[in-house]
Amino acid sequence: MIWYKNYAIEELTDFCAQTMLSHLDIRFDQIGVDFLKGSMPVDHRTVQPARILHGGASVTLAESLGSIASHMCIDTTKFMTVGLSINANHIRSLSEGTGRVTGICKPIHLGKSTHIWEIELLGPDLKKTCISRLTTVVLPKKC
Repeated sequence: MIWYKNYAIEELTDFCAQTMLSHLDIRFDQIGVDFLKGSMPVDHRTVQPARILHGGASVTLAESLGSIASHMCIDTTKFMTVGLSINANHIRSLSEGTGRVTGICKPIHLGKSTHIWEIELLGPDLKKTCISRLTTVVLPKKC
């Protein structure tokens, strides 16, 4: 298991209350031994004017999952993590009202000072919609 401690989905949900994640209805769906899975609706909050999933919303879901996963891997009494770099390749679109887009976040590298995550986004039909890579930096917490 890669997590610093055993987290419950409710704990992650509470941690993200009153943030962009709650505004976009990003939910944590599953915590595995080496992955974090979450989802976001394809609705009026997350689509572009063409009524398809906004690329920025996809990146928001990817960065949210990677950032929270990185947070889950450290002693949060001593350290914090923040995003350093993210990229995304959009593979196919999803139309408004098609349900939720799901993200599966897995580590590529978990070092002392940086973490690298791969986040795969899937439509309701389980076809890839986006692939993203996030690098986070681990920083000492300021007192």
